Amino acid sequence: MHQPNLPKTKDVVFVGGGHTHALVLRKWGMRPLAGARLTVINPGPTAPYSGMLPGFVAGHYDRDALDIDLVRLCRFAGARLIMAPADAIDTAAHRIHVPGRPPVAYDLASINIGITSAMPELPGFAEHGIPAKPLGRFAARWEAFRAQSETAHVAVIGGGVAGVELILAMAHALHKQGNFASATLIDRSDILSDTSTKTRARLLQALQAHRVTIADRSHVSAVEDRFVILADGRSIRSDFTTGAAGAKAQGWIGASDLTQQDGFLLVDAHLQTSDTDVFAAGDCVALTPSPRPKAGVYAVRQAPVLYHNLRAKLTGDPLRAYKPQKDYLKLISLGDTAAVGERFGHSFSGPLIWRWKDHIDQTFMDQFRDLPQMEQPTLPAEHTADLPAALGDKPLCGGCGAKLGGQALRDALCELPATQRSDVTALNGDDAAVLHMGGQKQVISTDHLRTFTEDPVVMARIAAVHALGDIWAMGAELQAATATVILPKLSAALQQRTLSEIMQAAGEIFRDAGADIVGGHSSQGDELTIGFTVTGLCNHPPITLAGAEAGDAIILTKPLGTGIIMAGEMAGVVNGAHVQTALSQMSHPQAEVAACLSSAKAMTDVTGFGLLGHLMGICRESGVGADVTFNAVPVLPGVTDLVHSGVRSSLFQDNAALVPNLATGGSQDVLFDPQTAGGLLAAVDPTQADTVLKALKSVAPEAAIIGHFTGTPNAITVN
Repeated sequence: MHQPNLPKTKDVVFVGGGHTHALVLRKWGMRPLAGARLTVINPGPTAPYSGMLPGFVAGHYDRDALDIDLVRLCRFAGARLIMAPADAIDTAAHRIHVPGRPPVAYDLASINIGITSAMPELPGFAEHGIPAKPLGRFAARWEAFRAQSETAHVAVIGGGVAGVELILAMAHALHKQGNFASATLIDRSDILSDTSTKTRARLLQALQAHRVTIADRSHVSAVEDRFVILADGRSIRSDFTTGAAGAKAQGWIGASDLTQQDGFLLVDAHLQTSDTDVFAAGDCVALTPSPRPKAGVYAVRQAPVLYHNLRAKLTGDPLRAYKPQKDYLKLISLGDTAAVGERFGHSFSGPLIWRWKDHIDQTFMDQFRDLPQMEQPTLPAEHTADLPAALGDKPLCGGCGAKLGGQALRDALCELPATQRSDVTALNGDDAAVLHMGGQKQVISTDHLRTFTEDPVVMARIAAVHALGDIWAMGAELQAATATVILPKLSAALQQRTLSEIMQAAGEIFRDAGADIVGGHSSQGDELTIGFTVTGLCNHPPITLAGAEAGDAIILTKPLGTGIIMAGEMAGVVNGAHVQTALSQMSHPQAEVAACLSSAKAMTDVTGFGLLGHLMGICRESGVGADVTFNAVPVLPGVTDLVHSGVRSSLFQDNAALVPNLATGGSQDVLFDPQTAGGLLAAVDPTQADTVLKALKSVAPEAAIIGHFTGTPNAITVN
């Protein structure tokens, strides 16, 4: 029986991508709740796993091994990912505030944002030190420091288990590289006072073996460039100073009206805060019934309870209580591939314990590395013979990857009669037309995009930039826009929230470009689609596809690969950071870029037909050919690896057919990749090209001269 496309009725917002939320999202992806729309708000595309930090610092793991890829996880869970930090919660209005975008509405919210460090409160630490938390920033700084070749002095402030693990890992890495100078562990009291006698003895032995100097019962008065100053006047040399003491709640939580204890959210046995529509878990909470130390094991054990209770709150079922264990297994790295374990006062150590810890950590991370890939729909037993070929072997791409092939569009347009009005000039090959009103020229164009990201704000920004491409490419000044929005099936409340987000986000793009949205049309369908009809004014002849001459330089203003990145994201095989880069590029307007190219002889924007398809359009209308230097073409990070692994947009074959003399296969396939909100492609006089490129670099750093036009009509070569 056909499963209906059910409407979404409730917004569930996860603030933070910590261990608890990551596990809940995975469970939700395995068993979605009909009617629930999920949103994850996190500063970036990944969430680091703290259990593997000492191994990374020591050099046993690379940086990627540390990260849970939230882009892949959210795709699997059917959640939208907002890659920005939350900075406030308004419980009365049920809104989460995120800088640079409209507030995010929720029916239920859950907070799992970890902790930060109180170390920056120490004089000079904010300028010359780096706290161990947030973990992502620390890991990046350590990776850069470890790459240096100079002899290194390091220091860790805080002599608990976390501080000992860090200093041992740092010392091991520097010894292995041959640039160890000194390592110092500093604490205001006795180190390792929270461990058993046997565990402490084993850790002290490891510190001695790694030549770590212990400065216990020592108060730090200030951190300076290359020195830690103690209260007794001693100076400890340190080129990299970190702190593993003074756990502190995120500042914006303290500013909320949720009940707190020392800045940490108080939660009951159901993991509910003082507002029963807001849950919280992990290190950012203080458990009212059973206080526990800050440890990742509690965050992991809270996941099944949080998963159940969020769903139960939405369905009206009974909530479940979280009952934390009294003690937990502590596995402490010793720098090299050895570890010490402790539970219930019993201690054990050796290489076998390290392998045990590594197995536990890798098993945890494998849950997020080995997510099931997107499956193709199952065909009914009876179907037309050519249905499998029409369905294709991959999911239909969104954005410009969902366009019809260029040949089909040209054939359809050729069947239309000639323009009957004298005040309308249709431009062959261009997506826009010119309307003549007295002495004024008005450019008009329309474009829309099928969604490829669950975030309507990002989608609206990209759709606006994409629609404006035709106006910018013709050298026109934006005048006005109307919107066409198709929303998926949503409750009335979610319709209002979503439409408001879309119009606010798109409105900002148009206002910054010098115009406003003056009207539009909305309807309901199977999926989100956003489009705009835009007009611009020209006080000069518009720049069209015709006008390029042999010898002119070919300039491209944005790197290629958005279609490949998004196809890879749909398949769950692309790095989340690369998705973030692609979305950021697609959201970037090009008004200043177009101004730099005002002297172009011919220009277009690179969109659905790929670089070579749009370049062929200029060649065809200008009566020229083109010679492209492949190595000069800018490409987005991660695209080359995806191409070599066989990832292609669903429009790839149609685009390749537009330039049949060029063979496909290998890295050069990116030249046929459909772009969404792609760069401008311009023909520039060779005597002005270097000057124009220099101006472009200030507003489009990856702009490049990628070749030149030739005198052989319609012939494109790639070197």
